[in-house]
Amino acid sequence: MADFHYATDSDGVATITWDMADRSMNVMSLEGFSELDKHIDTALADDAVKGIVITSGKKDFAAGMDLGVLARMKDEAGDDPARGLFEGLMRIHAILRKIERAGMDDRNKGGKPIAAALPGTAAGIGLEIPLACHRIFAADNDRARIGLPEIKVGIFPGAGGTTRLSRKLGAMAAAPVLLEGRMLAPKKAKSAGVIDEVVAPDDLLARAKEWVLSAKDADIVKPWDAKGWKMPGGAPYTHEGFLTFVGASAMVNGQTMGVYPAAKALLSAVYEGALVPFDTALKIEARWFTHIMLDPSSGAMIRSLFLNKEALEKGANRPDAPDQKVAKLGVLGAGMMGAGIAHVAANAGIEVVLIDADQANAEKGKAHSEALLDKGLKRGRVSEDQKAAMLARITPTTDYAALKGCDLIVEAVFEDPKVKAEVTQRAMAQVGEACIFATNTSTLPITDLAQASPRPEDFIGIHFFSPVDKMLLVEIIRGKATGDRAVARALDFVRQIRKTPIVVNDARFFYANRCIIPYLNEGMRMVGEGVTPALVENAAKLLGFPLGPLQLVDETSIELGVRIAKATRAAMGDDYPDGAVDEVLFWMADQGRLGRKAGAGFYSYDEGGKRLGLWDGLAAQYPPADPQPDLDEVQHRLMMAQVLEAVRAQESGVLTDIREGDVGAILGWGFAPWSGGPFSWLDMIGAARAVEICAALESRHGARFAAPELLRRMAENSARFYSAATDRAA
Repeated sequence: MADFHYATDSDGVATITWDMADRSMNVMSLEGFSELDKHIDTALADDAVKGIVITSGKKDFAAGMDLGVLARMKDEAGDDPARGLFEGLMRIHAILRKIERAGMDDRNKGGKPIAAALPGTAAGIGLEIPLACHRIFAADNDRARIGLPEIKVGIFPGAGGTTRLSRKLGAMAAAPVLLEGRMLAPKKAKSAGVIDEVVAPDDLLARAKEWVLSAKDADIVKPWDAKGWKMPGGAPYTHEGFLTFVGASAMVNGQTMGVYPAAKALLSAVYEGALVPFDTALKIEARWFTHIMLDPSSGAMIRSLFLNKEALEKGANRPDAPDQKVAKLGVLGAGMMGAGIAHVAANAGIEVVLIDADQANAEKGKAHSEALLDKGLKRGRVSEDQKAAMLARITPTTDYAALKGCDLIVEAVFEDPKVKAEVTQRAMAQVGEACIFATNTSTLPITDLAQASPRPEDFIGIHFFSPVDKMLLVEIIRGKATGDRAVARALDFVRQIRKTPIVVNDARFFYANRCIIPYLNEGMRMVGEGVTPALVENAAKLLGFPLGPLQLVDETSIELGVRIAKATRAAMGDDYPDGAVDEVLFWMADQGRLGRKAGAGFYSYDEGGKRLGLWDGLAAQYPPADPQPDLDEVQHRLMMAQVLEAVRAQESGVLTDIREGDVGAILGWGFAPWSGGPFSWLDMIGAARAVEICAALESRHGARFAAPELLRRMAENSARFYSAATDRAA
């Protein structure tokens, strides 16, 4: 079936409508490019056509490119995927350049105006096509977002978006869209110069056609095709441009620590492209894009942050059960976690009963949503009507009878098994057999907590990360008795609130905390050994972690760390391995340095909570060792502390899908996104090299770094976690 549809009207305007059958949003395919090219040829060859409007038959314009396009380009050239990619990209450039030139002659005369009319979101190629048009109109749609988000999945705009936007705005003004992947609301996109007009949705096509019919030759000549064009902000060889690119280079390296190849490649494409004519700049962009597409880091990021993430969100591991969507949700506990869960559920259109032991606390939990909505109002993301409707969906109360009719209950009370058992029993007494009960515990075994329920098969763990409104991951934990209907209900609920789920089996700390805690512990252990805190923190940041282990301890709270350590020691007895860590952790707690919320931790803070720097009191208690370890040694310890736990989770059956391990690591605690996650990183360096690193660390630091048997077998057999076929798809 056709992806693009062609029609002309009596005024002489040809409308090319992108409307993929059986898709909620348009995505570009090779067949789509071919159809678009033919329709452009038809319109340009028809003397009765005065101009062209490219629009969408859906509520949005386009979600981007089908990454299968790039995979097919690689395969077309057989053993030379680089040539296949480059030549495929140049064919795309030719189509968009045809739109841009629109039949103009060498004197920039005789062309036909082409406008893009965007009814909603336009991302990736969905903006690159409009950027090749002569004017971009967007509907005034609060939910629409316009931008080039490719950098977030390890690539950059490779269909001319990098070259066109940097020439349209200048390198510095284009940086937020190109280098940060910001998606802008239509009015903000217009203010930034990305698009040209924002109009009422009902007037979108009429306004675009009106412009097409009134446009003059000068209106359809792109600035870079006009004689005497100069790059906004200055070309690299000018003093102003030199300073711009020096600043941009410093910004990229400061933000990426040099571990994200796509950002450096994008900046190189912009810099080199600014020195040459436009058509040559497109070739440079295509070469850099090809280089990035063949980089292992970019392939891993695409696989984890796009392909795997999308598959999990679509229910890749959902049990075969009828639709389990939630219409009414009960939340037990109106603290920060409970209030956050209530907020995201109400935002998704779900009726919420928010219960707390005290009515004032329940009201305070609802007020959390009001505060978040007020921020949205100030930023123009929420209307007064939307705010009122959402708040009306949250009922704060102390009355458990209000839970009647709930499809799902999420308990988010204090981490005490007795307290959790009490509220579980009170809630279950009010609901019918169709209701599923979930606990938001981060550490307590689900199987044990399920004993408080009369229906353990309908009891499950749903572990949210804080802050709930911002964190994308939700960890679903299946207890030993948990049934498929409970898993399906949890997955459908997480999809309703537009977050990414992973499903793991019950075990101490589940998956995420099982990997995070060793990272935190290794950082504190090194402080106790005399490794300078700055070396520990910067080693982590140079690996691409958003937070070093000491800063992350401060953020999650040292007080919480002490509670977890005491509970773990009590459970493990003589097998408890982290006494050296506790020495540092408990000493910090004894000093009253309980983390950021307390205004004092491994870092010092001002009265407003702003981080000032590492606390100098650490050096007095734990003097720096001489000599200090090599950077590689510190990085290997921090990396392997997490990666080996991920492998052990897979080996023991806590994880059943490595895709969940990689996606969960990146979204849950920011595991080096450039690597694609712990399993992708192991594939990148190879199992044999990983075992070699483990052996060296084990000899110096103990059995916690012993390579799991699974990894040893993989090294012996030159095996990988992902197959070569998976890599080709990425």
